[in-house]
Amino acid sequence: MSDAVLFLFRFLLFVTVHSILAIPALKIRVSEKNKHLSRFYRVYYNLLSLALFGWTMAAFRNSTVLYVVPGVWSLVMYFMQLLFLIVLIACTRQTGVADFLGVHRLSATGVQTHTLITSGCYRVVRHPLYLYSLLFLLCNPVISTRWLLLTLFSAIYFVIGARLEESRLVLEFGDEYRAYQHAVPFMFPRIFTR
Repeated sequence: MSDAVLFLFRFLLFVTVHSILAIPALKIRVSEKNKHLSRFYRVYYNLLSLALFGWTMAAFRNSTVLYVVPGVWSLVMYFMQLLFLIVLIACTRQTGVADFLGVHRLSATGVQTHTLITSGCYRVVRHPLYLYSLLFLLCNPVISTRWLLLTLFSAIYFVIGARLEESRLVLEFGDEYRAYQHAVPFMFPRIFTR
């Protein structure tokens, strides 16, 4: 099996497991079966996702370097990556780092709040985590075959994941989310407004 095919296989396995475990009905079913395990679900989900992603990236380690941004421009791109990482952290803080990591539920009183956030990062686009993750990937000044495949497949996964997430959010928030969809762009901000 070629390195590119192995990488693709692992990436597809990663996104499949990541997506299946994110299904709200599965989380509810686990909660019904085991109250204790339900408190740790998000933590286990994140740890498994991290392990699977590391396993995916371990494939194709010796991929061909296709392009290196020359000179000072590579430093500019690394700086842009750092900025996008800072914005990603800020967006995650806005929704709650403890909630994102799942540690809010580790205490016996950990209660998950369900409010629609439409300010800050979420005022610009509906899916800022996907947008800034994609921009982070695109700003890498060293493009190898593995990085190119990761960026292309991640972009596809982000769009599909965002669409599925939107369906869930419409069910959860109804007209409030539909109004938000109408007012705020999907993943790319409007540069010009009327």
